[in-house]
Amino acid sequence: MSGGGVTDRLPRLLSLVPYLRAHPGVPVAEAAADFGVDERQLRRDLELLWMCGLPGYGPGDLVDLSFAGDTVTVIEDAGMRRPLRLTTAEATALLVALRTLHETPGMVDSDAVARATGKIEAAVGDVAGPGGMVVDVGRQEEATTTAVRTALEAGRALRIVYYTAGRDAVSRRVVDPMRLLLVEGRGYLEAWCRRAEGVRLFRLDRVEDVEQLDEPVQSHPDAEPTDVSEGLFRPEAGQRTAVLELGPDAHWIAEYYPVDDVVSDTVDDTGRIRVLMRFADPAWLVRLVLGLGGAARILDPPDLAATVAERAREALDQEMSGR
Repeated sequence: MSGGGVTDRLPRLLSLVPYLRAHPGVPVAEAAADFGVDERQLRRDLELLWMCGLPGYGPGDLVDLSFAGDTVTVIEDAGMRRPLRLTTAEATALLVALRTLHETPGMVDSDAVARATGKIEAAVGDVAGPGGMVVDVGRQEEATTTAVRTALEAGRALRIVYYTAGRDAVSRRVVDPMRLLLVEGRGYLEAWCRRAEGVRLFRLDRVEDVEQLDEPVQSHPDAEPTDVSEGLFRPEAGQRTAVLELGPDAHWIAEYYPVDDVVSDTVDDTGRIRVLMRFADPAWLVRLVLGLGGAARILDPPDLAATVAERAREALDQEMSGR
């Protein structure tokens, strides 16, 4: 059995501590068998773990192991408590990046990229090995990515059903795909939208349906690739900003919608955070916050905070009068 190479060893080292925490006092021989290496290699891994940890590298900062005969137990895990888990967005973005690399001749080892892509796809929804690495990729996102890549290769137009979060609306569009992009950890289709008559970016996880058309992509001499060198979401004329306070159940807002900044990591021990969000339609923001109930509230601007409070009171009055 092998396992001394960097590409094999690093994932094993990342998985070892969570595995050992879940199996205190496990025999070294059993752990080695679970990871598919011999005992000598596993002991080398354990020796290396002793030198791993957090900045400071003092007591409590480094991984600490205890050996009793031929068994091993974790005494200090240095924060490595959980196996690596990828969210849907992270795994999808990784697949998009790998496929983009695979399509760029001469940049990387295409065979190695293809093998890595295959392993991630094969791991969807499954637990891979004793470390418990879980890769959760949405089936719809995966199908969308595949359909877009196929259309790009064939030079065909696409018909898509797309959800626009900023307007809370679903639209049907015919687009001429230009390229796949990975921006700030998310996958996007950049395409010429025939409905908008301009270049648009479509987030892959918001494409609800996609269909490749028989017609070839149309030529658009004025189409220019989007400059994403300084990020995707930039302030636009007419946009306002709001400070939202989000409870733990609403933290997903900061991931799902574009926010400029997290004003503070933690407001108090309840886990509430504050984010700065740009918006163009005040009515949309009011609906968003009302839909979250007590999990979110607007701190600024005051006029929108007052509107949310008024709408909430009206809804409560209607509920009480109906009883």
